[in-house]
Amino acid sequence: MTHEHDITCQNILENLNTYIDGELGDEICADIEAHIQTCLDCRIVVNTLKKTIELCKYADSESSLPVETRHRLFAKLNLEDYEKKD
Repeated sequence: MTHEHDITCQNILENLNTYIDGELGDEICADIEAHIQTCLDCRIVVNTLKKTIELCKYADSESSLPVETRHRLFAKLNLEDYEKKD
């Protein structure tokens, strides 16, 4: 899928982690932000990942996931570094 901007949905997926981590340049961030304003699918992917990361980072011990589930989730999301901080 290609939209009016130079960036494609595939570019979003390829740069998603780097974008979420704030490690991309200003120009490509602006392109991604413009793209997700016009592409509902990409906006959902970006917002869902951001929310998932926030939930995992701030989950308290009473509401946290079972250890094995947490390990699988972090592995799938490439968030092993967050898990090591606990």
